[in-house]
Amino acid sequence: MIPWPTHFWASSPERFAVAAAVTLGFAALARVLRGVNSSGAVAGGLVCLLLFVGAGPAGFVALVALFVMTWVSTRLGRSRKVALGVAERREGRSAWQVLANLIAASLGSVFYGATGNRGWLVAAVAALCEAAIDTVASEIGQAGRAEARLITTWQRVAAGTDGGITAPGCMAGAASGMSLALLSSAGGLLPVSQIWIAVSAGFFGMLFDSFLGATVQSRGLISNQAVNFFATLAAAMLAYAILQLG
Repeated sequence: MIPWPTHFWASSPERFAVAAAVTLGFAALARVLRGVNSSGAVAGGLVCLLLFVGAGPAGFVALVALFVMTWVSTRLGRSRKVALGVAERREGRSAWQVLANLIAASLGSVFYGATGNRGWLVAAVAALCEAAIDTVASEIGQAGRAEARLITTWQRVAAGTDGGITAPGCMAGAASGMSLALLSSAGGLLPVSQIWIAVSAGFFGMLFDSFLGATVQSRGLISNQAVNFFATLAAAMLAYAILQLG
């Protein structure tokens, strides 16, 4: 029998059972709060389990923090968002939306468990930071502004336009990313000296998301879910590359 790599937090049946139980409870709660729909709860449970198995309780706490940030920000200024036609569906996010934002982070956790290379944990945190920064920046920008600036040309566009960014949204997003990175550091996922890597890579990922939105997504070449996936993946890869070059 091939031994289970010891770098995984859930390196024993007992710990795996704990991770599975906590994951099941979290997925059920997220569904009750309408943060996700039924398919989103299943997908969320899968990525949560992968994060927990690899990174342990600290990875789970970081995911919960991201969920709270997303849940709160999507509900701020909902009446304005409804009028703009950009409000999140009341039933919550679908499986594809959840996977697009979280699969990169969960894979980083699994790669850490398989290799013991802590750089993958930093990459996972960077991906979570990107998801937080992008979601909060978009939701806050749409809640507080009627207009945004297109990232490619800087022309004024309606809030919610693919590729549009706002200063308040970017600042709120950066604050959310920093908060998540600090929480992750407190949980031992990355040292304090590497917080800037996760946050910077996450912010870059958000800008990359906007660039893709203003170019290929606005032309109907790829979906919003694909844009989110590539943005979180870019954040994770950039964080990992910075560590290797350093």
